Amino acid sequence: MALFNKADDDDLHDIGTAPKSGQARLLRSKSVSVIGPTLVFKGELSADEDLIIEGQIEGTIAHHKKHLTVGEQGRVMANIHASSVIVLGKVVGDIHSESIVSLTKSSDVKGNIYCARISMEDGALFQGNIDMIAREEPQEASLEPVQTDISSP
Repeated sequence: MALFNKADDDDLHDIGTAPKSGQARLLRSKSVSVIGPTLVFKGELSADEDLIIEGQIEGTIAHHKKHLTVGEQGRVMANIHASSVIVLGKVVGDIHSESIVSLTKSSDVKGNIYCARISMEDGALFQGNIDMIAREEPQEASLEPVQTDISSP
């Protein structure tokens, strides 16, 4: 019995921001793992591919540089570290993302969120603090006039 179901190239999975409809945006990917709704996992979970959680996870999730989706049936009691996170189910723990965290109307999150961007639909349940990571702004050209010496010798 396998713990992870590998998706084929033609399978769809959730990544990116959550659109108006409450369903996560679907994109194609070559490597995605799915933790099914009957799976219970306790410990440290890490992977080098996108991940969809429909089961129950307790511990920590280290998913740097990859996308993580907590599906509607997903129940996570863990601190999450991922490139981007979409929550449709329940999360108890802190969420750390270098990019975006999207909370859909079916989500229930209790914990702090640390991210560069956040999307939260009307109806999403959230209890905690949000800390937006400051993005580096490109330096603009100085608007001060340039002084030149045009006197002749």
